[in-house]
Amino acid sequence: MYHTCDTLPDVTQELPETPVPKDVPDEAAASAEVPPGSGSREEVSSDEKKGRVLHTRVPAVLERELKRFAENFRVPVSNLVRTILEDAVAAADKAGEGVEGQLKRMASHLEEERKRLHGRLAEARDKELLSKAIAFQSVRLAKATRCARCGKDCVPGEQAHLIIGDPESKERAFVCASCVPAEP
Repeated sequence: MYHTCDTLPDVTQELPETPVPKDVPDEAAASAEVPPGSGSREEVSSDEKKGRVLHTRVPAVLERELKRFAENFRVPVSNLVRTILEDAVAAADKAGEGVEGQLKRMASHLEEERKRLHGRLAEARDKELLSKAIAFQSVRLAKATRCARCGKDCVPGEQAHLIIGDPESKERAFVCASCVPAEP
């Protein structure tokens, strides 16, 4: 039966340094005592040498296979399981890095496409506002905006013209001074 709870019980224990069995070859003994990626035995601190015990349940078939595999390599089952777990975590990290890179590229592509689509929608909206314009009111800009006709960036403080159209519309757009239609 499975229990659900907010916290999981501590399933690890700190162990003192474990001696390597005598039937393990010298190379395996050295690698068993020294964590991967570190230098010689002397460089490893006593805290790094201490192991942690992780309790887990495995099916009987898997237990037999692990014992058979460990026996064939003449290493303790615990060393075999530790090596398998380290390799699995390293492989998952590599796979995760690849997936993360793909996700970042896809997110960047989606952002670019969103901006492009947003720009096209704004252009279509601006053209519609220009086609329905009744008047152009001269204003001094308080915020940066874009000219609805030529697309030029207009900066705060610059003279521009508000497009006045349908009074029911809440849409607002501006044109720069050079794009204001000449008087008839």
